[in-house]
Amino acid sequence: MSSTNPSGRVAIVTGAGTGIGRAAALALLGDGWHVALAGRRPEPLKAVADESGAAARALAVPTDVADPASVEALFKATVARFGRVDLLFNNAGVGNPPGPFEDWKPEDWKAVVDINLSGMFYCIQHAFRVMKAQTPRGGRIINNGSISASAPRPNSPAYTSTKHAVQGLTKTASLDGRKYDIAVGQIDVGNAMTELASKMAKGVPQANGEIAIEPLMDVSVVGQSVLYMANLPLEANVLFHTVMATKMPFVGRG
Repeated sequence: MSSTNPSGRVAIVTGAGTGIGRAAALALLGDGWHVALAGRRPEPLKAVADESGAAARALAVPTDVADPASVEALFKATVARFGRVDLLFNNAGVGNPPGPFEDWKPEDWKAVVDINLSGMFYCIQHAFRVMKAQTPRGGRIINNGSISASAPRPNSPAYTSTKHAVQGLTKTASLDGRKYDIAVGQIDVGNAMTELASKMAKGVPQANGEIAIEPLMDVSVVGQSVLYMANLPLEANVLFHTVMATKMPFVGRG
């Protein structure tokens, strides 16, 4: 597989229509990358492409990462349009089901696992297939782990379990990617202002049972962090990168 786009860096961003994915996609497009924007809803993807001012370098691909066939179609569309894949920002994810976890239905649990864990694996799998076969060989994968990959919040077994598992995926993919010149790292984000995190400004449960307002940071900071990791030469890798609101409860949480 040879590149038809030798001078352009090519990225796939999952969950690109909103939140952290949107911020990363805008940062990459602003830096000259060609970006395949993946997400379940086409309208937000088009909005990101238009907002970037670089729509000619953007490709919107409606994708459900929980569906292996949809992930395969995403990678095929990206290679068909841009010739290769240099970066996968493996970002798509969902939060916990509502209500106490003891009241969740099996399908509530499975829906989180299918997207946050299985979907991330499917994307890594296809990225490896493309990156090891292309010329020049190799690429970079950045998984969105979340601070919940190491410290849980109350009533969060689905999200926390999948994010702990993502840490294992990052480590194993980093090891297995060496022979193919594929660098794999993880970004763990704490309290970026997104739709998912906006409730923190109104107060969220703490480990001691209290409800407390938590500080938030601008999500564009996360986009710049992803861009920094993406632009490293393949001889260097950030295995784990934590970016968080300075005053949020994490160090010493609980």
